[in-house]
Amino acid sequence: MTEAYRFKAIEKKWQRIWKERETFQVREDDRLPKYYCLEMYPYPSGRIHMGHVRNYTIVDVISRCKKMQGFNVLHPIGWDAFGMPAENAAIKEGIHPRTWTLDNISHMKAQLMRLGFSYDWSREVNTCLPEYYKWNQWIFLKLFERGLAFRKQSQVNWCSHCQTVLANEQVHSGKCWRCQNDVGLKTMEQWFLKITAYAEELLSGHQLLDKWPEHVLVMQRNWVGKSTGAQVAFPLKGSTRTIDVFTTRIDTIYGATFIVLSPEHPLTRELVDDAESWDRVQSWIDKKATDLVHGTELADLEKEGIDTGKTAVNPFTEEDVPIWVANYVLMEYGTGAIMAVPAHDQRDFEFATKYGLPIREVIKPRDGHSGPAEGEVFEDYGMTVDSGPFSGLESREAVEKMAEFAQQNGFGQKQTLYRLRDWGISRQRYWGTPIPVVYCPQCGVVGIPYEDLPVTLPTDVVFKGEEGSPLETSERFLHAACPKCQGPARRDTDTMDTFFDSSWYYFRYCSPQADDLPFGREQAQYWLPVDIYVGGVEHAIMHLIYARFFCKVLRDLGLTAIDEPFPHYLAQGMVTKDGAAMSKSRGNVVDPDDMMKKYGADAIRLFILFASPPDKEFAWDEKGIEGAYRFLQRVWRFYSEHMGLWQDKDASAESSPPGRIRMTPLGIKTHQTIMKVTGDIGKRYHLNTAVSSIMELFNQMRRDLPELEADDGDREVLREAMSALLLLLAPFTPYMCEELWEKLGHDGLISDAPWPEYDQDLARDETVTIVVQVNGKLRAKFDIARDLPEDQVRDRALALDRIREIIGSRQPLKIIHIPNKLVNIVV
Repeated sequence: MTEAYRFKAIEKKWQRIWKERETFQVREDDRLPKYYCLEMYPYPSGRIHMGHVRNYTIVDVISRCKKMQGFNVLHPIGWDAFGMPAENAAIKEGIHPRTWTLDNISHMKAQLMRLGFSYDWSREVNTCLPEYYKWNQWIFLKLFERGLAFRKQSQVNWCSHCQTVLANEQVHSGKCWRCQNDVGLKTMEQWFLKITAYAEELLSGHQLLDKWPEHVLVMQRNWVGKSTGAQVAFPLKGSTRTIDVFTTRIDTIYGATFIVLSPEHPLTRELVDDAESWDRVQSWIDKKATDLVHGTELADLEKEGIDTGKTAVNPFTEEDVPIWVANYVLMEYGTGAIMAVPAHDQRDFEFATKYGLPIREVIKPRDGHSGPAEGEVFEDYGMTVDSGPFSGLESREAVEKMAEFAQQNGFGQKQTLYRLRDWGISRQRYWGTPIPVVYCPQCGVVGIPYEDLPVTLPTDVVFKGEEGSPLETSERFLHAACPKCQGPARRDTDTMDTFFDSSWYYFRYCSPQADDLPFGREQAQYWLPVDIYVGGVEHAIMHLIYARFFCKVLRDLGLTAIDEPFPHYLAQGMVTKDGAAMSKSRGNVVDPDDMMKKYGADAIRLFILFASPPDKEFAWDEKGIEGAYRFLQRVWRFYSEHMGLWQDKDASAESSPPGRIRMTPLGIKTHQTIMKVTGDIGKRYHLNTAVSSIMELFNQMRRDLPELEADDGDREVLREAMSALLLLLAPFTPYMCEELWEKLGHDGLISDAPWPEYDQDLARDETVTIVVQVNGKLRAKFDIARDLPEDQVRDRALALDRIREIIGSRQPLKIIHIPNKLVNIVV
């Protein structure tokens, strides 16, 4: 009789057994190869969403597979538990942020457990607890001591809804990344981390990240924004002062016909001396602030300028050049002043055309190269013309020689600039890590002694949602004694950006109970770097750059020896429904709890991996999960109906090694499937094709069953195929596979069972597809028996109708043959 597939009872049973046996808890063991498998930890908003389910299931399959392959697998989880939503709940509903957060964690933890993820829960971290954020404060003090944490007045992005400062990366098209409300600018004194000190290493470190998606590396390169060029001093006519400009194209300096200052440049107020013009400049400053926050590109601005009436001297041509102030020059990049070369810069060309300024061409295309279309400027490298002694040089050579000339003559020097700006971490809110300093009238800014950490969040705060930190309402917190002079001092009432927490949490997982340092050096040395890190591409700039920066700082503090924390990063695609990303605001969210009640955790896991490659967008469709559920029911019925195969007197409880499967169609298919799934999970991360291969093996088992069941020897082939299928399926659908594994008579857990091995000779296909090229271009393909002699493969390729049509009467000059892969015919 076939036993019903009762997934709810099966899930509860194996959750209990895994917990009792501590199946996924690990310790350092030098006898085993380690594998650190990590996903980006969740914010405890109350419920996990399908994006979490997809991300975490990808990592869980890899983790389980590696464990079965004999690796010592660290697969931890924790909570990114600080942030504005908890404080908003306190303002709106009167719930303390800690209560709100811990309640949400309790619910989400139960959801993750039900989904069967193989976490080592003994390593769980919670960033809102003092035992974690104490080490945020410890790291901050180390940064402060080294000059890497500092205060300065700055124009910052201000979200009036969240009542807090945002880093540039947290503003998306003028909107707050959290609440999606408009962001403005405000001048405040803030804490910054000197991430710019590591700008070059953040770029050069990409050489170690050969397992990152190229588009993520490009995003990071653009954000760091390295520019190599020269700084040149243009003397201010009638003054001993100079206007310094930075240029990456000093080879065009003979075509610089005017200077343009940013409205915010220190000289602007001095040079623009009439009130009407200054009012125009001030209006540009105000408008540009709004445009920049809202993501308006400078190229899209209507360019406006004011002639100051003053001139500077081009140090190369010794000609006077007029000085203008214009709205399209940024103070934030370079020196806030540019040498305008309208013949070779589109923005300068548009400005010069509008105001009738000279345009002088000094770069021509190389011989044989076409120039720009009509109405466009030539911005590429070429050959210098009308450039004094530098005429006739190739542009890149001219760049070097002109920069050397400027340096030798004392009016310039080579220079490298970065777009990257220091990371502002001050937030005007309560629910975050307190900044561990006091302000003393006598001693200035004083760090809290390490032995007095953590500086804990007080409970007597008032949540009004008004400007300023709620910590300012706590008299007990606000007033403290100065650690140096013991006089009265005031605590800092800002808290740290929550990205501080997530910039080093992967270290804490290595030794979450460490109480003398943020993490144990020996444990970190064993586990790190992370072997695979999985998360959304939306974190390509913020989190991933910050985490790489912290790793380098911790290295320089002597806490770790690694340079990069995540040598392998897999950016999983988002989950969509009805053509848009799942979002509460769009009303297209699918609750995992509802799906688990209806279909079970295994069906969700299987469907969410089968429907799309991990790095591609995944469209939710409940029909798909219904199909996954039906497949699991078929597998369950098949095994239930044929338990007798394991119970006859010739069958042992433990199956034979897969290598003993005989040369039968099912035996060959089994070995091919083991090889395919092993590579798809562990090398290619094509989890969808791995599931597809397992399904194909199951279908062949069902087709071959009547013939194989009739013969004792063939029954052994079937038994081995059935064992292999369960082992391959176990990382995807662990609950059902544990239950069936036990029913087949195995004493241990399938989670602890060894991964099936395959015989290379049996696994390989008997036929191969040969690609045929003519002069390196793909022209045809054909299937042929593996390992045929070269002359037979060549004759077959030359006989193809498509190849005969292309070659005609011409004789091949040579034929390149790559066995079992390619024939390239050169004519």
